[in-house]
Amino acid sequence: MVLSLTGRVEIEDVAELQRILGLEESGCPIALDLKDVTLIDRDAVKFLARCEGDSIRLENCPAYIREWIGQDRNASRQRENLSG
Repeated sequence: MVLSLTGRVEIEDVAELQRILGLEESGCPIALDLKDVTLIDRDAVKFLARCEGDSIRLENCPAYIREWIGQDRNASRQRENLSG
């Protein structure tokens, strides 16, 4: 299943996306197509990073979103290293 996201993706959208993804059968391959995303906030980036961690593919991910996801992951690792 591929969900195409368009326009802005903000914190308000994350809850709905989580609900939709929760309706899918376990083991069903899922992808989020980000080709038409024009703006994204930090909470949505964190959500996308968690999606990838849960084996949800991010297709047509713009470079700026990919970079932001990488920065978020690095920051999370640093917090884990400091607390652990």
